Amino acid sequence: MPYVHVQVTRESVTLEQKESLIKGVTNLLVQILNKKPAQTFVVIEEVATDNWGIAGMTVTKLRQQEQVAAETTEQAQVEVTGK
Repeated sequence: MPYVHVQVTRESVTLEQKESLIKGVTNLLVQILNKKPAQTFVVIEEVATDNWGIAGMTVTKLRQQEQVAAETTEQAQVEVTGK
């Protein structure tokens, strides 16, 4: 009786994506391990980005830095091209 616990950051994961993930994980266990779908449990847990860390910082902070970098790059391109 497999139990699969999937953790993702709480960032716009749609119901359709969750359903697809549950179906895909279940099908994988059926195909690879010959498990019965009715006995396969998949749990998706969404974790706030303040509670998930990468490289010594929260995902919230990392996303903010990525946004600033993207805006800086975009501004530089506008200055170079005039568009």
